[in-house]
Amino acid sequence: MDLVLWRHAEAHEAPEGGEDLARTLTPRGEKQAARMAAWLDRQLPESTRILVSPARRTEQTASALKRKFKITSELAPDCSVEQLLSLVQWPDAKGCILVVGHQPTLGQTIARLMGLNAAECAVKKGAVWWLRSRSRDQQDQTVLVTVQSPEVL
Repeated sequence: MDLVLWRHAEAHEAPEGGEDLARTLTPRGEKQAARMAAWLDRQLPESTRILVSPARRTEQTASALKRKFKITSELAPDCSVEQLLSLVQWPDAKGCILVVGHQPTLGQTIARLMGLNAAECAVKKGAVWWLRSRSRDQQDQTVLVTVQSPEVL
């Protein structure tokens, strides 16, 4: 199974008393999303399932890819690592799943799957971490396929 974790691109701050889920991408965030989407479109299999947080900024980020996606409340900004891994059925699902979500959950998920001592990894806005599960010598392993940042594409 391949699990691609994409943090939403740069977004405006919520106005005081404003709704966090309504935050939108900044012009810079729109450019970040477009650059990463162009790269992802060349890399992802056509059969990739795309799951997106209900936040407006993640919808905008995913929309740059111009593929069908499913919005799921289980990926809201306050979701847990357990919720994310259960949703994607890690490591048992087949194929490739792209999750467009938030920090700190994405970084916490990466840290757990990679067996890191840190509580979370820093995931830059608009960046992608591509992980793969595999079995070697009857041991389950997580392999880091690539990390991409929109600034270097």
